[in-house]
Amino acid sequence: MATKDKNIWILVIFILSGLVIGGLLGELASKVDWLWWLSYNQSFGLDNPIVLDLSVVKITFALMFKISVASIIGMLLAIFIYRKV
Repeated sequence: MATKDKNIWILVIFILSGLVIGGLLGELASKVDWLWWLSYNQSFGLDNPIVLDLSVVKITFALMFKISVASIIGMLLAIFIYRKV
């Protein structure tokens, strides 16, 4: 009985692509009256970026996530496809 060797990085790529494609489809669905719920989203992260000033180099850290219903559906669909492949 042979088992498939699945790489975790491929799963990460599948999930990220599902999030991005789902987010794009959610933005497109916001213009359709009966699909408005797909574009419902929640944003979380750093409102104000963190600045590290080392006098020679100034580094700014910022991170913001915007998760919508469509992006969650895209992520779940990507996981489903990964498991079937």
